[in-house]
Amino acid sequence: MKLTGTLINYYFHCKRQCYLASKRLNMEDNSEDVLIGKILHENKYLEDDNAEVSINNIKIDKITEHYIIEYKKSDSDLEAVKWQLIYYLSVLKEKGVIKKGKIIFEASNNKKIIYLNLTPEIENKLINKVAEIKVFLESDDIPVFLNKPHCRKCAYFNYCKI
Repeated sequence: MKLTGTLINYYFHCKRQCYLASKRLNMEDNSEDVLIGKILHENKYLEDDNAEVSINNIKIDKITEHYIIEYKKSDSDLEAVKWQLIYYLSVLKEKGVIKKGKIIFEASNNKKIIYLNLTPEIENKLINKVAEIKVFLESDDIPVFLNKPHCRKCAYFNYCKI
């Protein structure tokens, strides 16, 4: 299975969500939060010709001269978004395209921006994480439902609580 930025994000956000999505169980079409995120992305695409670039198994929100930009509705799971963007930076680097990363949180009151660089140390961590994720996704064991407070906002919540 080819990894996607979404699966990388889900792995850090919720391993159960990652596992279910990797098995092509998509619950996000019914989620209001996901719909809001899609609307924010679509508005960006209408404004800009450089928005949403597909390369192999990834979809980058925007590429500029110096940056790969990932737009998110909120900074509620910064770690997951950072690894998603690091993965994108790595995929592009493999193709000879060296960029820096920028995460823009749209719905934040002050439009928060985070900058990332793909350092050798981070690249080594990514290699280990990608290997870990691939082993995880090949397993037949579905992760348990954690039922944490943030789960209630997840598109998979109704499925998981059954």
